[in-house]
Amino acid sequence: MFGYRVPSPDEAMLISGGRRGLGGAPFRVVTGHGKFVLPIFRKTRFLSLAMSEAEVVEKCVTRQGISLTVRAVIAFKVGNDTESIVNAGQRFLSDQDQMSVLTGRIFAGHLRSIIGSMTVEEIVTERQKLAAEVLDTSKAEMAKIGLIVDSLQIQSIDDGATGYIDAMSAPHKAAIQRQAQIAQAQATQASTQAEQEAQRNQAEYARQTAVVQAQYKAEIDRAQAAAAQAGPLAQAHAEQEVLMARTELAERAAELRQQQLVAEVVKPAEADAERIRVMAIAEAERMKIQAEAAASYDRVALDRMLIDQLPQIVKEAASGLAGANVNVLNGADGLGEIAAGLVGQGLTILDSVRRNLGTPDGETKQPGGDIQRYLGAASSPVDGGNAAKRSGDDGPVDIR
Repeated sequence: MFGYRVPSPDEAMLISGGRRGLGGAPFRVVTGHGKFVLPIFRKTRFLSLAMSEAEVVEKCVTRQGISLTVRAVIAFKVGNDTESIVNAGQRFLSDQDQMSVLTGRIFAGHLRSIIGSMTVEEIVTERQKLAAEVLDTSKAEMAKIGLIVDSLQIQSIDDGATGYIDAMSAPHKAAIQRQAQIAQAQATQASTQAEQEAQRNQAEYARQTAVVQAQYKAEIDRAQAAAAQAGPLAQAHAEQEVLMARTELAERAAELRQQQLVAEVVKPAEADAERIRVMAIAEAERMKIQAEAAASYDRVALDRMLIDQLPQIVKEAASGLAGANVNVLNGADGLGEIAAGLVGQGLTILDSVRRNLGTPDGETKQPGGDIQRYLGAASSPVDGGNAAKRSGDDGPVDIR
């Protein structure tokens, strides 16, 4: 459309004429969108925001006084903010190629300054540190002209004909060569050992093969010999089995005959002996029972006879007291005591008869004779004077 201008994505459109821009700039900055520009009254210019590159090849002197040629590459661009665009536009809008030249010169100066404070060893081994220090020292200066640095790369460091860097690397080269030689020797040794081990393994395999073959041959020979002897051995085994079967049959016949003898002779004899023993025990038991029964019958008869004669014994004992002068001192109790004494005397006579029933030669006495003897002793007359003397009294005592 007529009068409408749009900048590219990597450009900034600078419109001069009319109002001033930010911070009193003589132009206004437009990025990322279009804008109407009045013809004749306004003028439009474009500033590139794309990445640019500057190469620096500078001869520098280190802190040790050694001259080095350093090659570096700087990647830079105009800042995206309005202030950076204004600063860069005022300096490089008419000749934008001057940005690379000026940037190279600025970095060459800072590179000489930083390298002058470092040793060759530090520069060679710490290139990243060198680049970081150069960027830090140049950042403020680059910002003043509206530029920002994206990266700084140290491409090469050359000491010319001095050979310092080569001499510095000589120990490392020697160590690397020594390690390489050691590694080569170890590899050769390992290869030799592997080859010898392979030869030993082959010899061992050959020996094992020969041993196995000999074992196989021995087994074949044994099998052939066994096959040749199989016929006679089988015949001998068959005859041996026949003999064993006959022996076993004879043993079984002997055992059967022994069992028959036991059943026909030994068992009947044992049964007869047991029967005789049982009959003898039964006969002895019968005789013992009969003897005990007879003895028990005689004692029962004797006891019954004594019991039948007991009243007669008491009567005879009482008749001995007839006519005796007996004074009763304690009334009815005294009479009871006299009666109890008579009965006790009769019982004593009964016990004496029982104890004297047996004779020394084991014969039993006739109970009648002993009873008559005791009855005669009990019925002897007792006079009054003797009775009084036995009682310990001098005469009758009156009971008051």
